[in-house]
Amino acid sequence: MAIKSPSLRLTKRDRIGTSLSEINVTPFIDVMLVLLVIFMVTAPLMQSGIGVNLPQAETESAPAEEGLTITITKDRFIHVENSVININLLEKRLREYFAGKNKKIVFIAGDEGITYGFFVDVVDTIRKAGVEKIGLLTEQVEPPARAKRK
Repeated sequence: MAIKSPSLRLTKRDRIGTSLSEINVTPFIDVMLVLLVIFMVTAPLMQSGIGVNLPQAETESAPAEEGLTITITKDRFIHVENSVININLLEKRLREYFAGKNKKIVFIAGDEGITYGFFVDVVDTIRKAGVEKIGLLTEQVEPPARAKRK
């Protein structure tokens, strides 16, 4: 005959408690992978810049690291540091930006559809703000291939 002791017997609650302490992370990983794919697909779409059709030139024009880039769109909007600014406030904004800086360099990325008069007005305003050097940004085009002579 066997003796049944109440202290050696496992209850139903003891057996269930140990199996519920583990967290099933498989659904969590599935959700995270789906979110990762969604962000990988949408991230390039969110990084679109200002739509400007730059004039084309055979020479390369790349802005230096220390200059400020001003973008002028076809609709005559002036963008300075990711914000749209009025031409009347441009001089004040440039003076504030270049206050205390030794080099005052501005690069203009202007759409080829803007009028020459508006472009001159913007350049004149930049000069009034005390900017020493103004550079023009263009899109580089491959030079035509020259025929080789024999």
